[in-house]
Amino acid sequence: MGAGHGHGHAASHASGRAADRSGLRLVLAITAVVLVVELVGAYLASSLALLADAGHVATDAAGVLLALGASYVASRPGGPRSTFGYHRAEILAAMANAVVLLVVCVYIAWAGFARLRHPGDVEVEAGLLIAFACVGLLANAASLRVLRRSGSQSLNMRGAMLEVAADLVGSVLAITAGVVIAVSGWVQADAVASLLIAALILPRAWSLLKESAAVLLEIAPAGLDLGAVEAHIAGMPGVVEVHDLHAWTITSGIPSLSAHVTVTDAALAEAGVGGILDRLCDCVAQHFGVQHATFQVEPLSHRDHEDLGDLHA
Repeated sequence: MGAGHGHGHAASHASGRAADRSGLRLVLAITAVVLVVELVGAYLASSLALLADAGHVATDAAGVLLALGASYVASRPGGPRSTFGYHRAEILAAMANAVVLLVVCVYIAWAGFARLRHPGDVEVEAGLLIAFACVGLLANAASLRVLRRSGSQSLNMRGAMLEVAADLVGSVLAITAGVVIAVSGWVQADAVASLLIAALILPRAWSLLKESAAVLLEIAPAGLDLGAVEAHIAGMPGVVEVHDLHAWTITSGIPSLSAHVTVTDAALAEAGVGGILDRLCDCVAQHFGVQHATFQVEPLSHRDHEDLGDLHA
């Protein structure tokens, strides 16, 4: 005897993804322009900071393209084998973005330290560095505004926003390095700026990687206390026992829960299976914000006949 709620929730996610895609397409166009501008600027100015920012912008372009593709895939309906649909495509895209960001961090850090140790005869054109970094700053600010306006809580969209935000900060650091070089002639400010860009990207990339891994490993959603959920359900009238309680996240914003609930035969006779299922689903929705819940209701007289398996040995 079981029930699951959440069809309306899925519909709201579909409309949210459509809005996400509109923003992502615009950001992809802006990012592609910034990439070309910064690559040209890095070559003309001999700037590692600008090259580092351009490298990060290149990963952003790929990341936004990946996020856009994942959003389309996630909107596909489920099939006979993909019974949950393709929601997890967004989480895979978020994880891929995080991994790429971490790789970029390693490269920028390596190149920055190499230039600090052996600056050689590098001459950084401060004026060009500042001019091209300003173009990147304005474009990244526009992209970030577009993504924030969507108000999406999707990990996929958050990954895209983190990358654009890191690009914006990278542009600010590149401008700062250009100003320092113009005023003092200290060309190593360019390498220092590149290292700071890597340091700013790292914690955001690591956080995104952990969150996406938690979803894929089906770890209980952050902030959902399963002990409290079990105690709350167990305290409901007629409930004797709660077991096989599991919670996971299908994709960003869709926490899910399932449990076996043993109830007295008298409670079943009084409210019926449907009434008890309604109470259980209302309980977790109102008190814990879980809209997608499935319960197996078991009469107390059935408990001695249930095979709980090795997990309960």
